[in-house]
Amino acid sequence: MIRALVLSLALILPGAALAVKPDEILDDPVLEERARDISTGLRCLVCRNESIDESNAELARDLRLLVRERLVEGDTDEEVIEFVVDRYGEYVLLNPPARGSTLILWLAGPAILLVGLGLAASYVRRRHHATAPDEDALSDAEAMRLAEIMKD
Repeated sequence: MIRALVLSLALILPGAALAVKPDEILDDPVLEERARDISTGLRCLVCRNESIDESNAELARDLRLLVRERLVEGDTDEEVIEFVVDRYGEYVLLNPPARGSTLILWLAGPAILLVGLGLAASYVRRRHHATAPDEDALSDAEAMRLAEIMKD
């Protein structure tokens, strides 16, 4: 069991590390660290739910190079992110800010959860207060029909 877990991790983890190619890495370790921090917060527009740091897509590579290029030119982290967002829209952010149109997305999950809990609570309350049908009593017509069936 533990061997399988270790083997799975050994196979999965290097894949993410191989996304950034050696020719992309900056010589300055401080700038490279900043580039990695920025890249983990930017979405690959091809892979959708991977950061550009994890993705092997060509567009992700282009975005990684763009981030590094902007950092080398002297942009702050915020300026780099703003530049990429201006170019590709807020969708490129893995964690978009809760404002404007994204506020609806941030609130939709909890709202749906609350509605679901309310529906479940009302269902349970109705089931609890419902009276059980009297299954033992037969109507006159049912009793006569049963008597006919039992005779045959």
